[in-house]
Parts: sequence; structure tokens; C-alpha cells
Amino acid sequence: MKRRPLSIRTRFLLVSLVTVPSALTLAALFMISVFSASLERRLDLEMTGHINTIAASLNFASDGRFERPAGFLDKRSTDAYGGLYWQIGDETSTARFRSQSLWDYTLPVPADLPADGDLHRFDLPGPNGTNLMAQQRRIEVMTPAGLQKLQIVVAMDRKPLEEASLGFARDIFPYLAGLAVFLIGASVIQVVVGLRPLVALTNGLDRIRERRGGRLDGVLPAEFVPVEVAVNRLLDAQAQSLAKARARAGDLAHGLKTPLTVLSNDAVTLRSKGESEIADEIDRLVQLMRGHVDAELTRSRIVTNPEMRQSDAVMGKIVDQVVRTLQRTPDGERLDWRVDVGEPHDVPVDPHDLRELVGNIVENAVKWARSRVVVSWQDRQLVVTDDGPGVDPEQINRMTERGVRLDTSVEGTGLGLSIVREICSVYGLALTIENRSDPGLRVRIGF
Repeated sequence: MKRRPLSIRTRFLLVSLVTVPSALTLAALFMISVFSASLERRLDLEMTGHINTIAASLNFASDGRFERPAGFLDKRSTDAYGGLYWQIGDETSTARFRSQSLWDYTLPVPADLPADGDLHRFDLPGPNGTNLMAQQRRIEVMTPAGLQKLQIVVAMDRKPLEEASLGFARDIFPYLAGLAVFLIGASVIQVVVGLRPLVALTNGLDRIRERRGGRLDGVLPAEFVPVEVAVNRLLDAQAQSLAKARARAGDLAHGLKTPLTVLSNDAVTLRSKGESEIADEIDRLVQLMRGHVDAELTRSRIVTNPEMRQSDAVMGKIVDQVVRTLQRTPDGERLDWRVDVGEPHDVPVDPHDLRELVGNIVENAVKWARSRVVVSWQDRQLVVTDDGPGVDPEQINRMTERGVRLDTSVEGTGLGLSIVREICSVYGLALTIENRSDPGLRVRIGF
């Protein structure tokens, strides 16, 4: 069994469920990255300020000895492993003086940094397995003993930066989740509203199929006007083709009726001349040909599919018309008619086709009934019964075959029930033929 493809709504929803979270995840990563970069620039400025503060507080003794800087008041640089570290080196040692926060640890400053006096940024390992971001500047200062070269290094623990970035991510997550729900809901609403023209198109086609309208006129927005025009052209072409086919069939039938009338007159002439055997044979053939012509004319008027019917038919009205006509026939006048169709009910069958369907079934019942014909409508089933001789159970299935006559002693062409079967096939109706427990036949048509 061929699997039905996903609906447009389902596809849009799946796309939204994938793209919206993905887009917001990328946006979150971008915002966290921007936040981290901004915070890192702020810490860089802070370390630059500390380097300038340390450089401004350098003191030298009268003999040119370098003294420990004073006035560096940031508490993180005095508490052991406080997270802010500084270190001053000279030509004899890279760690001539260190902040109290380093305790017994010496910053492993790279030895290959250029001596250009600019700030240099780098990462290095810190105490207790921490990772540090550091700045270093080489300076030259005038001392009582002459010009002296120094390097100042300030470093900060990266852990507060990482914790701040993680906290920022936790803070924005609820807002991004809410935004995702809103965007997915908005896309669903957009799809529902955007697909409403398709609902209007479906409703318009249903009205045409149910014969409550003939065209799609003004039911679609401007974007769907080409579809509307194409559908209307197709409907017009189908209607024209059907009308031409029926007209040609009618012309053919009428064209054959004239020669058949001439043959009937010839049979009368032959009979007057004593050629009764030949005249009877001609009459039989004329009657048979007229039956075939009428049957084919009827078939030409049957729609090819239910959507092409002119309108729905009223069951009670059609049954009443058929019964009134057959009651006036010689066979119908002698019968007891019992008709019970209740209130009029619409059925999705073209009125002409329903008239042929009911007419052939009831006419067949009249042909074989001894005294009574019953026509009823119950549970959306048309039931026609007669009290005739019934049919050999082995032959029931052959009754609806084209041209089959189970009893040639009764006039007919054997085409009536085949037309019934053809109409039932077009409209998907359930045809059941069965013998009654009492003598007679019962025909059911389920709608």
C-alpha cells in the first residue's frame, strides 16, 4: 500500500521544530561568546590599569636598589591565591618581587617575549592548577645607579570569567526557551492562516462535486487565481465533452430509429401479402434493435463518475414518477402496488441515472410479478420485491450480464439489469439480488 506523504502542516511544524531551536542555540552561543569577549576585554583593561599602577609606584634606594612597591591596595593581590597576581623582574631575576597572593608560586613567564615596551597578552598556568590570563610590559626606568630594565606581569584567574559566562547562559536560557515556544506557535498559526485558501479551494470543489455550484468563482486569493482559472477551464471542458457525447449518441439513436420504422412498415406489407413468417422475423429483429438503441442511448447519458452528475436526486420524487408511469401499463394495471419511501431523501446520484436505475428494477419486477410489487426505502436502501417465480440460485449472478435473458418466453433485451449494474458501479452502490423465502425476487440497492 502506497504511503501517504506528510501534510504541509506537519512538514512546516517539523521544519519549525528543527530550525527554531537550532537558530536559537546558535544565537545563544553567539551571545555567550560576545559576553565572554566583552568581559575579557574589561579584565584586560583592568590588568592594564594594574600594570600602570605598579609602574607608577616603583621606588629605588639611594644606592640604586629596587624597593618593593607600596600602595597596591586590591585585596585579591594580598590574599593567598586570591585570583589577582603580579610579579616584577629585572635583568637578574624574572621574579624579583611578587604579590602576596602568589604565596610560594612563581609565574612562569615566557622567556621569548619581545622587549619592545608594548603590552603582551598570553595565558599561563597558575597556582593550584588554575588557568591565568596575563599581561606583561617591559619598561626602562632611570635610577640613581643609571638606566634599569624591568618587566611587570599582572595575571588574573580565568575561573570568574568562566563562571560569569556560565551564569549568563543559565540566565538567558528561560528567555530563549520561551522565545522558541513563541516562534514555533507563531509558525503554526502562520501555516494555518496561510493554508486557509486551500481549505476554501477544497470546499469549492466539494460544492461542485455535490452539485451545489458549477465553478470556482471568487473563492481564492489573488495568488491562487491561476489555479482557479485552470480548474474552471477543466470543468467547462468536461461539461462540453459530456454534452457532445450525449448529443452524438442521441443523433445516432434517432438516425437508427427511422430505418427501423421503415423495416416495421415493410413487415406489415409482407404480412398483408401472406409472408407472415418473414414479417414476424423482421418484427422480432426490429424490436431487438430498438431495445439495443434505447439501451445504448441510456448508457450514453450515464455520467462517467459521480462528480459529473448534474445534481443530487430526490428518492421519493423519482420513485413516484416511475411507479406512476408503470401503473398505467397493461402489466402494471393488474398489480397490487405497495410503495413506502417515507419522507423525500436526497441521494448523491444524477436524477437521470437514478430514474434509469429505479425504472429498470421496478420494470423487471412488474414483468415477473404475479399480483404484487413492493417498493420501499429503509436504512438508506432501496428495496424492490415481487411475488413472481424467482430465479434459479445458480443463475442469479448472470442476471446483470449484458444481453443475458434467463427466460426467452418473456419479451425483453436482457439489458435492463446490466444498465442497473453499470450505474451501481459508477456510483459505488451495493447491488444485491436474492430470492425471497416466499416465491419472488428481492433487489436491494445500498446507498
